[in-house]
Formats: sequence, C-alpha cells, structure tokens
Amino acid sequence: MGSISVQKVSKAYKQYPSRFGRLLEWLAPVPITRHKTKWVLQDVSFDVKQGEAVGIVGINGAGKSTLLKMITGTTQPTSGTIEMTGRLAAMLELGMGFHPDFTGRQNAVMAGQLLGHSIDEINANMNEIESFAEIGDAIDQPVRVYSSGMQMRLAFSVATFRRPDILIIDEALSVGDAYFQHKSFDRIRTFREAGTTLLIVSHDKSSIQAICDRAILLNAGRLMKEGSPEEIFDFYNALLADKEAASVRLTTTSEGKAQTVSGSGEASVAGIRLKDAKGIASEVVDVGSVATLEIDVAVHADIDELVVGYMIKDRLGQPIFGTNTHHLERSATTLRAGDRIRYQFTFPMNLGEGSYSIAIALHAGQSHVGKNYEWRDLAVVFQVVNMSRKKFVGCAWLEPEFNAERY
Repeated sequence: MGSISVQKVSKAYKQYPSRFGRLLEWLAPVPITRHKTKWVLQDVSFDVKQGEAVGIVGINGAGKSTLLKMITGTTQPTSGTIEMTGRLAAMLELGMGFHPDFTGRQNAVMAGQLLGHSIDEINANMNEIESFAEIGDAIDQPVRVYSSGMQMRLAFSVATFRRPDILIIDEALSVGDAYFQHKSFDRIRTFREAGTTLLIVSHDKSSIQAICDRAILLNAGRLMKEGSPEEIFDFYNALLADKEAASVRLTTTSEGKAQTVSGSGEASVAGIRLKDAKGIASEVVDVGSVATLEIDVAVHADIDELVVGYMIKDRLGQPIFGTNTHHLERSATTLRAGDRIRYQFTFPMNLGEGSYSIAIALHAGQSHVGKNYEWRDLAVVFQVVNMSRKKFVGCAWLEPEFNAERY
C-alpha cells in the first residue's frame, strides 16, 4: 500500500548578501544575523490516499519541486511533518543520479540501487529496462552523449520496471517524443489500475485531467486550492491571466459546478446563447447539425483591440476545439465605452454524444494571457445527442465515404 500525509509543512532558505556574510555569521564571537529568510513553502497540508492520483499545479517558483523533494526525502522541511507508507519511485529531475561518464547500463544499476532495488534484481530485469527504454546500443555508451529524450527514456524505465506503491513524477515526461510519452502514460495508467498511488507535477492540462482524481494548486508557496482537475486548471488559467489587478472569482452554476470568472473588466459578456439549426436557443444539439454560438459583449472602457474567443470542452474539461477572432483575422479595434457588439460563430456540431461546455475569453492579442478583459468558464453547458446519424463511438463525428469492390 502507498499513502502520503503532508501536515503543516514549511521550507525556508537563508539568503546571504555576499559570500563573506555566511562566514562572518559562523565565526563571529557573538550571535549576529547576516542573512534573510526566504520561505519557499508555508503551512502546506494535504493527504493522498492509497491508489489515488493527485496532480500538483502552479506557476514556476510556486514551490512544487521543493515540495516533491521533501516528500522523497531529498531535503527536509523547516517545520511540519511528512509521512509515507509503501515503496517509493520518483523522477524529480531529468537524469537525476546519472553520472555522465558512466554508460547507460551502469547508470541504470546505480539509479536502481538508489530506488531500493538490489543489484541482482536490477540485472535480472535489465532486458526489460532496455526493451522499454528503446535506446538501442546507446545503453552501453556514456550518458554524456545522450539527448534529453534518451535520458528520460532510461530514467523512466529504471524507475518503473517494478510497480512501486507510490510513483512521483516532476515534469520529466514533458521531455521527449510523443510516442514515448504515450507509452509512459500507458504504463502509469496500468500502475494506477493496479493500486499505485500517483503524485504528478505537470503544466499539461490534458495529462492531469486524464490521470488524476483531483489536483492541488500551489501559489507563492501556499496551497491555494484543492479540487477536481478541471476546476483547478480553470482557476490556474485565470491566475495566469491575472496581470493588471484583474479579479479572479469563483461562482457556482445551476448544475452545481464551480465556475471561474476573471478579468480586468474593460469588456464583459452581456449574454451568451447556443442556437440550433433553426436559430432557437437550445441546450441539446443533434450530432452533425449546424449550431451557432452567439455572444453579446459590452464595452465598459476605451480599448484599442478586442479579441473574442471560445473553447469547447468535454465533460472532463479537456479541450475539444477553440479559436478566436485574432486567428480568424476579424478582431475589433478602437472601441469606446458603451459600445455593444454581437458575435456569432457558426459551425457543424461534429461531436460525439455527451456533455460539453464552452469557455469564453475577451482579451487583446492572440491569447488571454496577455491582456484579459474577461475569462468565463462553463459559460454554456450543452448536450450532444444522436438523433439522425448511424450509430458510432468516439468524441468526434467523422462521416466516411465508403466503397468496397472485389479485385
């Protein structure tokens, strides 16, 4: 079994103004202070139960990597406690524990020992490690000649040749080709189904949503929010766009879901409707039929540019399709306070049956991260049903032209 309990954990480092400040503080005959205390993490508490998968999200410098290093024992907390049960495997840094002058095979043995495996166990499974890593003859070459992708392949193969009770990964899988990323996540899913506890740091929204039960948002060294991956990433995206004193607030939809709304307020969504092929506002749309997303925008201050965009998401919050007027080369310019504009996006609803939502963004530039007037998640929630097409499976309606002939 594998579980993690983090209770009121804080981590501080001493910062000295010069290299002599540390020496002076150590050797002074009377106690003096020449350093400033920098708190990287403060009062972080959460639990990960056996078999649970939890993602950790946050901007660079939020304290994610420091937290994982304390959980794995690489560094110790300044205060608080961390308790774990079960055998742990971790990938905190690319090639962590690898010596550049040793071969991949030699490094595999050393890295495996650091994870608690015996030399005999590692050698007995070396063929499995080589097979999964797929680096060929490079296994007997010095690691210094490896690309970052090859290092990741070998490190992941060593860390996972035996199913651990707890698997911790810090962004390492973002390196390398798409093929090995898919292969790695397949192994992670297999481990999870077998009961492995997962703790993953990633900026990849789709990876967290596909694997994790819940997510944790760290901001400025504090645990800011816990919740479903969709809710946490919506809030995280709002924080990224929170540049010029923009507000981030949470509301609850009529369906009981948490909705994130953010923005500086120069423009806002005054109304939004999804219309069916007959032009009637509807929450139910037929597969393959024509739909129109209608958005009313109110301008509250003079702005040089207004870009309106939308993102269709599935029930798990994973993006299905998104675009905006910048990419369509139809952005509005030189707007004045009091202006009102109605936007209409018409498209075929070539989606599979299921529940979907639409997020709306009003901003300047090509994305809402630069100048965010309003970002509104779950602005529309709708159902796609199959009332007129032949039965099919999947998340997209891709009607084929079929032909068969003897030859």
